[in-house]
Amino acid sequence: MNLVERAKNIITTPKTEWAVVASEEPNIQQILMGYVLPLALIPAIASVIGWGILGTALIKSFTWGIAMGLVQFISAFITVYLAALVINMLAPSFGSEKNMGRSIQLVAYSYTPFWVGGILNILPFLSWLGMLFGLYGLYLMYVGLPFTMKTPQDKNIVYLIVSIIVLIIVYWIIAAILTSILLTIFGLGIMSMAGMH
Repeated sequence: MNLVERAKNIITTPKTEWAVVASEEPNIQQILMGYVLPLALIPAIASVIGWGILGTALIKSFTWGIAMGLVQFISAFITVYLAALVINMLAPSFGSEKNMGRSIQLVAYSYTPFWVGGILNILPFLSWLGMLFGLYGLYLMYVGLPFTMKTPQDKNIVYLIVSIIVLIIVYWIIAAILTSILLTIFGLGIMSMAGMH
C-alpha cells in the first residue's frame, strides 16, 4: 500500500479504491503505523505552526501549539481504534460481518480528508475549513461500508448514521479529555492564553 496513492485514490475515486481495499488482507498495525501515523501528523504539525508560530490576534504560544498538536495526533489513534471497535461490535445488528481489521480500514481511510484538510490548521482562522473538508469522509464511509463490512444496501444508511454518531461522540470525548490533560501538563488555560503573545 502506497500512502500517497491510497490517500489520493480514496478521495478522488472512492468506489474503485474501496474495491482495492476489500481485496487486501487488513493489517491493523500496518494501517495504524503506515497510514494513520503519517496522515495524523499533518493537522498536528499544522497546529503547532499555526498556534505556536503564526498565532492569532488573541493567542500565540508555542506551548499552546504543541499541546494542540499533541491533542490532534493522539486523538487520531484513539479515535480510529475505539470507533472501529464500536462499529465492529455493531456490525451484526446491521446484517454486516464482524471483522476488526476491516473496521480499522473503514474508519482510517474514511478519516483521510479530515487529516489532509488539517493542513489548514496552519492558519488557525481557516481550521474550520479543514474540518468541513473532513465531512467528505462521511461519504467515503457510506461508500466503504459494503466493501469493508459487507453491509447490505438496505442497511447502509442506518449503519452509516449510527457509525457517524459513534465517531462524533468518540472524537469529542477523546479530544476533551486529552485537551484537559495536556493543558494541565503544560500549565495552560484558555484564560491565560489570551495574554500570551
